[in-house]
Amino acid sequence: MKRYRNLFGVSVYDINEVYKEVRKNVHNKNKIYRFENYYSLNISKIKEVLDSARYDVGKYNIFLIREPKYRIIMSQNIFDKVINHIVSRKFLYVLDRVLIDSNVATRKNRGTSLGVGYIRKYLNKLDGEIYALKFDISKYFYNIDHDILINLLRDKIKDKRVINILIKIINSTDDEYVNKCICELKRKEILKIKLSNLNEKEKLKRINEIKRIPIYKKGKGLPIGNMTSQILAIFYLNDLDHFIKEKLHIKYYVRYMDDGVILSNNKRYLRYCLGEINKFILSYKLCLNDKTKIINVSREGLDFLGFRFYKGYIKIRNKNKKSFKRKVKLYKRGKISDSFMNGYIGYFKMGKIKKPIMAFELRS
Repeated sequence: MKRYRNLFGVSVYDINEVYKEVRKNVHNKNKIYRFENYYSLNISKIKEVLDSARYDVGKYNIFLIREPKYRIIMSQNIFDKVINHIVSRKFLYVLDRVLIDSNVATRKNRGTSLGVGYIRKYLNKLDGEIYALKFDISKYFYNIDHDILINLLRDKIKDKRVINILIKIINSTDDEYVNKCICELKRKEILKIKLSNLNEKEKLKRINEIKRIPIYKKGKGLPIGNMTSQILAIFYLNDLDHFIKEKLHIKYYVRYMDDGVILSNNKRYLRYCLGEINKFILSYKLCLNDKTKIINVSREGLDFLGFRFYKGYIKIRNKNKKSFKRKVKLYKRGKISDSFMNGYIGYFKMGKIKKPIMAFELRS
């Protein structure tokens, strides 16, 4: 088993380049002004932190978003965000080398479009009755075990300075203020809904959705919103991917973060695979949720990556059509940007679906 060492070597030039990328996605001009007012000092401090590996993660700005559903996001200040991006790009890139090709989430030259391509390709290769084992992990980001993840990283990365920084980032969800802030956000949002003009049914629906937002248990979970969290989350189940491919001898398998799909003509063998996957998941202190099931794709189709797949063609899910119609109305009122709507166009094109795109025209 190969272990990667001597991963350091971050220069001031590297830090400057990463900052330029980070800056593009910072919408708060005051944050940029404060950072750039002491630019040389901040860059020097980042270099010092990385060289010494003595890093204390700054406090997160924790907030609630409501679309497409209620979620907690943990945003970092520019200083910590630059460090997080450098750790992702300069150190964690080595993890990509051990991942299977069909683990497609958030990886360079992969992503949703490749996952869609794999599913279409696999369905076309299978004849006769086609079944799918679709598994989904309960509250994945909140339940990743810190000790297991750190040991997995140590198996692949020998550089102690990298490991020390990663431990600080991973354990940052244990800080007491994190859960206090999440609970307060939930309390305020529920109060706001109760005082709103919504009907009682809609109020109850939204309140229940907010109540289902978890808090972090000690030694569990990754910060929602960090670049490092995306990479660590796809890596955490890497051994499961290899187990499915190499021990269960599955040819047609795709995983997108915590959602996995296995395609086969053998329903009985899929039942056996489900039992083995469940054992593996439990050993990583995770559990499968009630969305996990074996379905007949030939009759029902397969819901995955926002589409419903059939042999030979795919459809957009109805709830995504409704969401798109709502977004078009907001777009026409100038409340949504061209870049946001371009994301929807890309989504439709992935399925080679052009008609819905004609429902609106981008502003010139």
